Amino acid sequence: MSGEGSSKRAGGAGLHERAELLATILLAVAAVATAWSSYQSARWSGVQANDYSQASAARIDATKAASEAGQQTEVDVLAFSQWVNAYAAKDTRLANFYFDRFRPEFRPAMLAWVATRPLKNPNAPPTPFAMPQYKPAKKTEAEALEVKAEATAAGARQANQRSDNYVLAVVLFAAALFFAGISTKLKLPRQRMFVLGLGYLLFVGTAIWVLTFPVTVSV
Repeated sequence: MSGEGSSKRAGGAGLHERAELLATILLAVAAVATAWSSYQSARWSGVQANDYSQASAARIDATKAASEAGQQTEVDVLAFSQWVNAYAAKDTRLANFYFDRFRPEFRPAMLAWVATRPLKNPNAPPTPFAMPQYKPAKKTEAEALEVKAEATAAGARQANQRSDNYVLAVVLFAAALFFAGISTKLKLPRQRMFVLGLGYLLFVGTAIWVLTFPVTVSV
């Protein structure tokens, strides 16, 4: 009986020591994982802020370019109207005067439109502004900037989601730390091992999930 009791005490002591070791390991690795996830969350927040800043700048530039394109189109419309009036009045000299002063971007569209013989061709475009040759550079620039702004904003939203994912990982790793810490307060070795098992399960599952996350080390 004495030998059997000694054996049980020795087994309990061994289980207690293993629980202590496992708890220490979990506390260490979970603390490192928590710090890493916090760092990555902060980094992705920085990426998000940077992308939103670039998207905002691109939208401002797009608005400016679109405004300039609108002003240039107004000039083209006014010049075209004056040319039409002179042409209708059969004032060739005045018509040529306006034609020679068309903006370089407008002239190809005007020449292409005249080539369609709009006075005789019912299928001709109503004005030069409907011609594919009419491509104001500022309008094209504004459209490109809008596309860039939307793409950058999409990147910012993605970075925000990644930051949120890392925050959730911090919470889960902190829960694993809680299980590791509370296990050291339990008296019975089996209870300690059960709680540690929950902590390890939570930690391993979260770690596998975090391994699928992209990593950034600079903004």
